[in-house]
Amino acid sequence: MNYYLVLLPIALVLIISKSLMKLCERLKLPSVLGMLLAGMLVGLIRLIPGQDVLNETSGAGFGFLAQIGVILILFSAGLETDLRQIKKIGLPAVIITLAGVIVPMGLGFLVATLFNGGFSALDTDHILTNVFYGTILSATSVSVSVATLKELKHLNSRVGNTIVAAAIMDDIVGIIVLSIVLAMKNPDAANVVSPWLIILKMLIFFVVIALLASGIARLFKKLDNKYPRHRLVPIFSISLCFLIAYVSERYFDIADITGAYIVGLILSTNPDRPYINSKAEMLGYMIFVPIFFANIGLTTSLSHINMDFLLFGLVFIAAGMIGKVLGCGGAALLCHYTPGDSFRVGVGMMARAEVALVTAQKGVESGIIDTSVMPFIVLLIIITSFVTPIALGYAYRKHPRHLPARKHA
Repeated sequence: MNYYLVLLPIALVLIISKSLMKLCERLKLPSVLGMLLAGMLVGLIRLIPGQDVLNETSGAGFGFLAQIGVILILFSAGLETDLRQIKKIGLPAVIITLAGVIVPMGLGFLVATLFNGGFSALDTDHILTNVFYGTILSATSVSVSVATLKELKHLNSRVGNTIVAAAIMDDIVGIIVLSIVLAMKNPDAANVVSPWLIILKMLIFFVVIALLASGIARLFKKLDNKYPRHRLVPIFSISLCFLIAYVSERYFDIADITGAYIVGLILSTNPDRPYINSKAEMLGYMIFVPIFFANIGLTTSLSHINMDFLLFGLVFIAAGMIGKVLGCGGAALLCHYTPGDSFRVGVGMMARAEVALVTAQKGVESGIIDTSVMPFIVLLIIITSFVTPIALGYAYRKHPRHLPARKHA
């Protein structure tokens, strides 16, 4: 195969995505939107009669590079996870996280069921598809909220610490749920795999990782002490990420991104974590990550969108927003937060970004959901990116008094 054919679309995607990312930064929008739009714009080349820029070879090349990109995204997400934030808030963070996953997931399942033949059509495949739609809504991106809270000077408040801690746990729980749902879809079998077998494999995998985790952390700490801020450390880190990602997918039927995320979690305690993460992000965001998001834009199909699907998409977006506010805000109220602070926690957990797109794309690749849902995920990201800062600002103007951060048992 002539793999040089992939070079021109890669060059176009990188040039356009980097330009649009800068534009999004100026407009205070997530940079991921620039990368998605770049893919959509390059995809317009298909409308040119006789074009040979986008073909089967370039599509295969893009698909491979995109998979590397998503692994690096989750590895970096694991590295950025600060487990101390969870300890700082304690039990409320756990309760808010669980409610923030269960309620949006339940609403997503309900909406998908109503638009997918109703409860009378619920067979195994329908249940799996509808559960996956719910799984997409369980994801949270706290970056918009953190930036807003920092600007409002409330980041180091009880609400700020709670949002950060719950968002960290939300990623962990969301990745586990995603792995379970993906593992239940066996491409080599007519029916889904037994959930008990999946849970058993996951337990074995996590036990093995738990036994190795402290040894891996100590080994990398020694390596870092011997070669401080040397490229050898991030090279070995990324190599371990790829190795565990391979093992998790190949031998445990657990999504490769889960393995990558766990390696990031293990190395998140390394004193030189910022250096490792900076190199991982440099590698990822230079080539692989823009291609991953651009590939979503390239492969997104609008051909199946009719009025029924459009209505489903709009209700789905509303369920995603309402689910987080009700789930997280209601749980905060149960944990004795004031009504004002509970509302802020709910709104602060509403934004979506990379993880929602990664989840949806995994579902499309596995044949669980239709690619036509992708524009609605993008729209959900855009809407929540605008609404979250406005709602948080309003919440603090309406009820300016807030409680300082405090420790929980």
